[in-house]
Amino acid sequence: MKQLIGTGVALVTPFQQDGTVDYTALEKLVNYSIDGGVEYLVILGTTAEAATLTKDEKLKVIETIKKANANRVPMVLGIGGNNTAEVIKEYQETDLSDYSAILTVSPYYNKPNQEGIYQHYKAIAESTNANIILYNVPGRTGSNITADTTIRLANEFKNIVAIKEASPDFLQSTDIIRKNTREDFNIISGDDEFALPMTLAGGSGVISVIGQGIPTIFTEMIRKALNKEVDAAYNAHYKVVEITRAIFEEGNPCGIKAVLDNKGVCKPYTRLPLVPASDNLTTKINQLLSNI
Repeated sequence: MKQLIGTGVALVTPFQQDGTVDYTALEKLVNYSIDGGVEYLVILGTTAEAATLTKDEKLKVIETIKKANANRVPMVLGIGGNNTAEVIKEYQETDLSDYSAILTVSPYYNKPNQEGIYQHYKAIAESTNANIILYNVPGRTGSNITADTTIRLANEFKNIVAIKEASPDFLQSTDIIRKNTREDFNIISGDDEFALPMTLAGGSGVISVIGQGIPTIFTEMIRKALNKEVDAAYNAHYKVVEITRAIFEEGNPCGIKAVLDNKGVCKPYTRLPLVPASDNLTTKINQLLSNI
């Protein structure tokens, strides 16, 4: 899908100090990201702390982003879970007409085997006409979608249009790229530090966390990678690699919220069980940003 080429950003949910959603800051974040060159927006993913939002808050977050975006860039919505029937129900009860695709994480906690993962996505794909992005993030789910399972799903279901691959095994990503035979199937990095080498290897870009904090340099890096401008892309990569690592030192999204606080986009507050970045990490992030 052409809409999924380049840099998508997994938007945070800004909070005020009292814990309420800061919708004004969310609108500011959308504009900051788009003005910085991001190609698409990802709504209600892990980085959005979606697990801590009420149903009403999620609806208002969606409406705020939709209004601020004003059809300028494509949008992707996160819908996922570890109860297949409930995921299908959410797909069916949600108006998906505004979204280029739906990002659906592999079942977490249950730790299904590969056949279970395949059957989960098969059931979803057969229940909807929406475009589906597989999301493999073993560090959070406790299980891995193997390259062979990804290719099996891509080959059998045309509405499975991409994978956000966040496995720490880079060779798994290159195996998917190597074995993929569909020109319209996107292999998207789900790891900011792997975004450049994965794109150069034949991937479609990245769904990024750091990209919303430093959008101009990060999106340009990915565009250079897509154009195979290797030296220029790596020059940008080396400028941002330390801040990319730093934002995950105490978990996500506390680090990226510290970046966005530095940029004047939103405050660094999170919701429990997550806590804001420590003073030490905030100082480190501010120092790194001063050198970019």
